[in-house]
Amino acid sequence: MATDIILETRGLTKEFKGFVAVNNVDLAIRRGTIHALIGPNGAGKTTCFNLLTHFLVPSRGTILYNGREITGARPAAIAQLGLVRSFQISAVFPHLSVLENVRIALQRKRGSSLDFWRSERILRTLDVRARELIDAVGLEGFEGTAAGELPYGRKRALEIATTLALDPEMMLLDEPTAGMTHEDVERIAALIRKVAANRTVLMVEHNLSVVSTLSDHITVLARGEILADGDYASVSKNPAVIEAYLGGGHA
Repeated sequence: MATDIILETRGLTKEFKGFVAVNNVDLAIRRGTIHALIGPNGAGKTTCFNLLTHFLVPSRGTILYNGREITGARPAAIAQLGLVRSFQISAVFPHLSVLENVRIALQRKRGSSLDFWRSERILRTLDVRARELIDAVGLEGFEGTAAGELPYGRKRALEIATTLALDPEMMLLDEPTAGMTHEDVERIAALIRKVAANRTVLMVEHNLSVVSTLSDHITVLARGEILADGDYASVSKNPAVIEAYLGGGHA
């Protein structure tokens, strides 16, 4: 069973000047699943994400990825291992085209930081794969559009394409449907299901209808601690979870 666990935390804790944002969190993410991290506002979800990718350093605890301890590793090194995060705020180059954005991500996968200065002919060798990724996230026809001109939902799809360009074994999605229209939510939810077919996904998500339809497993955080763990049916009926949401506002 241990080999089924791709990402694990043991006693993960983060304190900020006496305030405990994440407290003794033990997570076990099974390989090949969509695992949702939910909870009321201020529950510690994004802080937990920041700890997993080491944009924050844990106060205490251990993080294991594929059985290897990554506590203290640099974010770039963690990404190179196959654990890649997509940010809550869309992280694309707004003045570059959709194709150029995906091509830059493909260059990062190759580790070629100076490809910006290479000839257009050399860079075009990446276009076939870039167009495959663009088509995969439903952005065909938008290749030449500046990223900043895309509607919000399609901008998030582009961000997922740039994340996929790094060929992650595991994707961390931080509120992938936040601020979207109903149509965009459905499109992105379908995209998450599609990209999860051959990889593991851990997502922070406020939209409980998305969580209920996509997630294989759910961890509920409240006040920085795990309140409940299980499938949606069991978690949604848990009295402590109901109380936390009613007491903490909408998540």
